[in-house]
Amino acid sequence: MSTPTMIETGGPTGSAPEERRRPSGRRWGTVTLALAVAVGLLLGYAGGVLTPRLTRPGDASAEAGFARDMATHHAQAVEMGMIAFDRGTDPEVRNIGSDIAAAQQGEIGTMQTWLRSWGLDPTGSQPSMSWMSDGAGLVRDGLMPGMATPEEMAKLRAAEGRELDTLFLRMMIKHHLGGIHMIDGILDASDEPDVVRTAQTMKNTQRNDLTNLQNALERLGG
Repeated sequence: MSTPTMIETGGPTGSAPEERRRPSGRRWGTVTLALAVAVGLLLGYAGGVLTPRLTRPGDASAEAGFARDMATHHAQAVEMGMIAFDRGTDPEVRNIGSDIAAAQQGEIGTMQTWLRSWGLDPTGSQPSMSWMSDGAGLVRDGLMPGMATPEEMAKLRAAEGRELDTLFLRMMIKHHLGGIHMIDGILDASDEPDVVRTAQTMKNTQRNDLTNLQNALERLGG
């Protein structure tokens, strides 16, 4: 994930063009979000450590596959959310991006902690989505359901203004729809209490996000 860079002032004779576009308050807001994302990751780790484990899913289990794949899926959403927060022009879009980045980074921490507590590596030998009965058919060009292509991510990184706002909303709607399909897969396949509980929370959060994303896109005419 690319990390937003801080812009130094240009000296007593005037500000650089980039600084005129990005107010000081926004720069500090970006730092605050980055700290929130880091704290979310630590809290996710803590939550995973503190939750009692009575069973240990194996390396080829649906639980391990979901944790690995969803962590990768979430990582892209975190980058997209950070881009929207850092460079979006619409206040609601920036808030949505911030919320998604912080929440999903925390969930990444939780899933990575599951894998460690099960004695498993962060990456496994199984292909992506193999833990779902229809998983192989859902992977397109190596991408899991809803994930943006490298070209789409490059376009988002390069976008500005209203184009960036609406592009983020459209991409995140697609991303969440794919994520919810994956969550439904683990809810059908697993009886591991903590996995089921966390997955249901993810689904509820993403469904709420989808309402906000769709309303914002409609408002912006996207």
